[in-house]
Amino acid sequence: MLTQPTTRVLEPADLGAALAVLESAPVENAFVTARVQVAGLDPWRLGGEMWGWYSEGRLRSLCYSGANLVPLCATPEAVRAFADRARRVGRRCSSIVGPAEPTGELWRLLEPSWGPARDIRARQPLMVAEGPSTTVPADPLVRRVRKDEMDVIMPACVAMFTEEVGVSPLANDGGLLYQARVAELVGSGRSFARIENGKVVFKAEIGAATRQACQIQGVWVAPEHRGKGLSETGMAAVLQYALADVAPLVSLYVNDYNTPARAAYRRVGFQETGAFMSVLF
Repeated sequence: MLTQPTTRVLEPADLGAALAVLESAPVENAFVTARVQVAGLDPWRLGGEMWGWYSEGRLRSLCYSGANLVPLCATPEAVRAFADRARRVGRRCSSIVGPAEPTGELWRLLEPSWGPARDIRARQPLMVAEGPSTTVPADPLVRRVRKDEMDVIMPACVAMFTEEVGVSPLANDGGLLYQARVAELVGSGRSFARIENGKVVFKAEIGAATRQACQIQGVWVAPEHRGKGLSETGMAAVLQYALADVAPLVSLYVNDYNTPARAAYRRVGFQETGAFMSVLF
């Protein structure tokens, strides 16, 4: 029994305790919860380590350490412990992302040794919808992307990623990992688009999905079609699919400076319930 506050790498036998922590905040933790439900806690399958912080003999907080560093249900004391561990092992991630308060404190502690960051997005409103839109009609032309349409959807995915993150997903390995992720979403029926004359007009994906909540990502409208309300009707359609087929809570997070997108999502029926933060390297 661990009686003093301590941090350690979790093992497969810790899966039940880890899921209990993750599922206590189903919307905020959806991204990592979905991975753990599929892969367990084996680092090779999970794509990284799961660090656990114990207090009074119980697992209280988590931190996923892989391509992203993600504090989960992290108390201030847990954040300090995770920062100490992260400094010792060195930076292996391309971003720190998670609920704004613990992520901000984690970055404050790590910046002297890990900085400078390429970009800091200090407040990204987390928005949630529990029902289909009552004000915006769903675009009937938005549908699931078929497996034989990978060559159609990939250019739109690359354009969205480059526009949002500031670097191309094709930069390091020629895009092999990114293409595999897009193919996974298409194959699982979680990639949606409006396609006209062989070109994507609107697209979005359900990137993380659990029984309790799912998260929409990668929302993009082709530049020549912007300003026509397609993001609203498209999102209304994806929201409808998500609620019917995936989970009772649908979330997304958006940059606070993207005022048009925030307003569009509110019109569709999403409400701000919190905030994320991202530190990009």
